[in-house]
Amino acid sequence: MKMAKISIIIPVLNEAIAISTVIKRLGDASDVEIIVVDGGSQDETVNIAKSFSVKVISTTPGRASQMNGGAAIATGDILLFLHGDTILPNHFDTLIRETLQDTRIIAGAFELRIDSQRRGVRLIERMVKMRSHFLSMPYGDQAIFLKTSIFQDIGGFPNLPIMEDFELIRCLRKEGKIAIIPALVITSGRRWEKLGVVKTTLINQLIVAGYFLGIPPEELVGWYRQTIKLKKY
Repeated sequence: MKMAKISIIIPVLNEAIAISTVIKRLGDASDVEIIVVDGGSQDETVNIAKSFSVKVISTTPGRASQMNGGAAIATGDILLFLHGDTILPNHFDTLIRETLQDTRIIAGAFELRIDSQRRGVRLIERMVKMRSHFLSMPYGDQAIFLKTSIFQDIGGFPNLPIMEDFELIRCLRKEGKIAIIPALVITSGRRWEKLGVVKTTLINQLIVAGYFLGIPPEELVGWYRQTIKLKKY
């Protein structure tokens, strides 16, 4: 039986420090294509990405539009959306293919490890694990994957400046089971290091609460960026 091809779509903005390590970690995977989608980086992100054998394109800024742009040119049977500061586990490609062989499963993600030794981070990881397993609500930093046909059927990521992963998963939950692979992705701890565990968690929860209360996403993303004062996602 023909192996399902995986298209790995990496939205980036000023990820020169991390992108090389992220791409190199993908080198041992079988039958994958890598698509780096830049949203207007001001550093060497694009040049670094182009030094590898990957596709590099540019779109309007915004993770949703960048991921949809990458998906539009992807040739794989499976789409894997990977943040530009997140490292996938060994044999991720095999794990994904095996998971999607179950016809009840339409999408999945990995368990989360935050690259930080700050007090409280391990508790956050446990809370993410509980949310993912019991509520079937993984977020984008857990490397969401799904069949390309499913992604096309639901219309891709909603055109939102924030909470696009949340809405995608909410839509997918109506269509079938979302699996959480018991292997860790390692994501950057820069926000946790910069702001601290309590403040970062509070900001995240306020964004979710504001979204449920009907505050326009454009207002939420403006407040979020001003609060964290980071030019990266």
